[in-house]
Amino acid sequence: MLDLISNFIGSSLTPVILLITALILIPYVKTRQILRPKAFVSSVLGSENRSSAWRSLSLALAGTLGVGNITGVTSAIVSGGPGSIFWMWAGSIVVISVKYAEVYLAMIYRQSDKNGKYGGAMYYIRDGIGKIIGENRSRILGGIFAILCIANSLITGNIVQANAASCVFPEEKRFLSGIVLAVLVLFSITYGTRKIEKITSHLIPPLAGFYMVVCLYVIISNITLIPKIFADIISSALSSRAIFGGAVGFGVREALRFGIMRGIFSNEAGCGTSPTAHASSSTENPHSQACCGIIEVIFDTIVLCTMTAFVLLIADSKASIIPWHSLRDVSAVTLDAFTLMTNNFIHSILLVSIVLFAYATIIAQFYYGMAGINYLTNKKWLRIVYSALSVICAVAGSVISAEAMWLSADIIIGIMTSANCIFIIILRKDLRLSHNQRGLPH
Repeated sequence: MLDLISNFIGSSLTPVILLITALILIPYVKTRQILRPKAFVSSVLGSENRSSAWRSLSLALAGTLGVGNITGVTSAIVSGGPGSIFWMWAGSIVVISVKYAEVYLAMIYRQSDKNGKYGGAMYYIRDGIGKIIGENRSRILGGIFAILCIANSLITGNIVQANAASCVFPEEKRFLSGIVLAVLVLFSITYGTRKIEKITSHLIPPLAGFYMVVCLYVIISNITLIPKIFADIISSALSSRAIFGGAVGFGVREALRFGIMRGIFSNEAGCGTSPTAHASSSTENPHSQACCGIIEVIFDTIVLCTMTAFVLLIADSKASIIPWHSLRDVSAVTLDAFTLMTNNFIHSILLVSIVLFAYATIIAQFYYGMAGINYLTNKKWLRIVYSALSVICAVAGSVISAEAMWLSADIIIGIMTSANCIFIIILRKDLRLSHNQRGLPH
């Protein structure tokens, strides 16, 4: 049953709604003008509070980089073939306008208190949609979305991450890895959610930098294989190997399903979670912060996911390491690919990096989940219960079944993305500003 629901949401509902949303947003977001290099760089660097904008971007990247790039890409290729990478690329281009819109809306509908700015999708649902259907109804819709954010933070943002981190260890040590992650998460919870931005802003840049250097080393060392790998990605995406077996279109459908869904898992575009991070920025310019959201998508999917995919496919072309159509221990497959193409020293560093990436993602998603709790209630005991569940999930994720976990994650992400896109479409007129107000060329 889970597989049927996940298949419908992943291969039909979510891609169609994302595409429709992106098309509707064309006259409102004006992506072509935004992405002109000079105007884009000026918008990002021209923020009046760049350090705060960077911390918010780092927090959002912590929720997307790392395990999403490693496990997400590997599971996409394993389940959907090399063609899933093409659909990751296509999906990331399509969702740029959606990412811009959700961050922009979060900025203009955010709230303030003595601790600073806060907001997210539930607030633009409550306050924006409330102008149309009434505050009471919109408050309920915002509450439902907040509950989905909480569930997503525990499943996709915690259990999936802990599972990915544990899979790089021998089976007898996986529970121990979950304990270590749980202790790190408990430390961060005790430290306070407002300090999580500082942790991620110091942790993510060196981790991402090291990962990119290793990927580039493998890719450049095997540059002659890249044209063939690129051709395999395109041919796998646009034709179906399964046609010859009688299942017309199956290969393409699976590539589309896993490419789009793992792309969203990786960059979170459209699902309404990362706007929570961006809304905490002290910058007063919604356009500048929304451009930071675009950087998140480009850097996460176009750059890092592509690097991971090339390393994995290079290793597979040499040693056939990919266990096709099996989601068992996918992060270990990626680690094996890097070990094959480098050495045991790099293996050890990457192993630690994967655990730290998982930790960064878990605490970023904890931040999102706590924002959902704070939207629903100010009762302290519920925050304590949620914090305890976050620690428990870090342990549970180290021993839980991978396939059921991925199916559940796909369903939650798909529902959130579909709902959020509908709300963005309804609020699209709030995005319509003049070129002069955004600092764009005419």
